[in-house]
Amino acid sequence: MPDPTLLSLQRDHLSELQSRYETVLAEHGYDSVLIASGAAPYRYGDDQSWVFHGYGPFVHWTGLAGQEHSWLWFRPGRAPVLWLYQPVDFWHATPELPDEPWRAYFELHRRQRPEAPALTQPGRLAVIGDPALLAGVPGEHNPGPLLAALDETRVRKTGYELACLAEANRRALAGHRAARDAFAEGESEFGISLAYQRATRQREAEAPYHSIIGLNEHAGTLHYQFYDTRPPGRSRSLLIDAGVRYRGYCSDITRTTAGPGEGRFAALIHGLEQLQQRLCALVAPGVSYVEIHRKAHLGIAALLSASGLVRGLSEEDQVATGVTRAFFPHGIGHFLGIQVHDVAGRPVPPPADAPFLRLTRTLEPGMVVTIEPGLYFIPSLLQPLLDGPQGRHLDQTLLAELMGCGGIRIEDNVAVLASGAQNLTRGGL
Repeated sequence: MPDPTLLSLQRDHLSELQSRYETVLAEHGYDSVLIASGAAPYRYGDDQSWVFHGYGPFVHWTGLAGQEHSWLWFRPGRAPVLWLYQPVDFWHATPELPDEPWRAYFELHRRQRPEAPALTQPGRLAVIGDPALLAGVPGEHNPGPLLAALDETRVRKTGYELACLAEANRRALAGHRAARDAFAEGESEFGISLAYQRATRQREAEAPYHSIIGLNEHAGTLHYQFYDTRPPGRSRSLLIDAGVRYRGYCSDITRTTAGPGEGRFAALIHGLEQLQQRLCALVAPGVSYVEIHRKAHLGIAALLSASGLVRGLSEEDQVATGVTRAFFPHGIGHFLGIQVHDVAGRPVPPPADAPFLRLTRTLEPGMVVTIEPGLYFIPSLLQPLLDGPQGRHLDQTLLAELMGCGGIRIEDNVAVLASGAQNLTRGGL
């Protein structure tokens, strides 16, 4: 049984969610909303399904990320009705529902059938979820303005959500320590993945996303998705981007480690970590997230100059001419919650100089963001730079030496508080 304080926070969370949903439905003229948990589709031409992760609004209410074919009906002023699909089945196990106080908040039913339940007097009804599962269900399916407003209910986290995110960070850090130790012992990418899973006690399929584990040049592929089963002849670097899901909430942490004898690369890791901590310290109410991203590029430029990778260009000119974008091509981070890239981050499009930025908002208390600067040696991005007018400012010998290390990314999860911020990865709440 979790800490009683956490369970009390969960009841407060449900009360707050009830209030937020009542406001949204009133503003948009709906009497009730039916939420589908979703289900994993079957692979084409096969009888095996994909890995399942529950639909965000359903998980927001219940924390049940693995509960397929279930439904939640919300009506203002009434207890939410929760239908859980729990068939009698000798092929598969039925998920165990924890015996916790939150269950009393719902009118709870167990069902043998996966289709939507029949509703009595739903009024003007919205039905939200995977369109493939909503065919034939009465009501308005996935109305855009309502979905946008419900996404907004997830932007400012409750105390319960912050506690879950902090615990997800704590558990993931145990995995990162085990991964670093496995790297030091000469393990393969696959062996490092197993060490991470053992330490977090979470299967890869239950994790919030497929862990990114890259040795050497593989660390230069931002979402590297394969695990070599044999270690390289020489392990020069490790980049691991991996999290844990706790009660539906995700952590998303990245660490980079230099191998023995990689002094230059280790110095770059140290420099990037110092920059990353300065960027984390910028997180506060009223701060533009886009400006944090832009300060990250100026910091990358300073690191490139200090390391000797770039010479004869000011930090501002490196940014203006696209030099830093070749080394740091992605955004500084994103919202975090029950989805790794949580919703409602881009009410306006990202600026032209940051096309991949996933968050364009001004920060407010309750938001949780990632801060993840990177510095990579990606041939397809650096070669055009080397062939162009800026190529004469780059130290090609040093680049060639570092290319086999792939790249660096350091990522923490940071909560915006009324008085500033709290780094959930480096200290919790």
